[in-house]
Amino acid sequence: MAKTVRVLAGVVALPEKIEEVESLLHALIKETRKEAGCVQYELLQNRDDPAEFTFVEEWEDDSAIDAHFARAHMQTALSKAAHLLAVEPGIRRYSAVQ
Repeated sequence: MAKTVRVLAGVVALPEKIEEVESLLHALIKETRKEAGCVQYELLQNRDDPAEFTFVEEWEDDSAIDAHFARAHMQTALSKAAHLLAVEPGIRRYSAVQ
């Protein structure tokens, strides 16, 4: 059985753009969950720093993740987010250790 790929994707909004970033990120959820290879796609917001968001994701494989980033809704979101974020998004891929 092939192992899935886990992704943690961190996004930090500019302080005055938190609500705008939250709305933009939330809009990704419905479309992404319909994508082939998507096992889990959840958005979290830091309770101590509301400007910090983290997607917790699980994908069937790396090619599903690569296809996700090539999709129109992701490209549009990344383009819109460029002027709303304090830093570049941090995207890390993991394998579960068992």
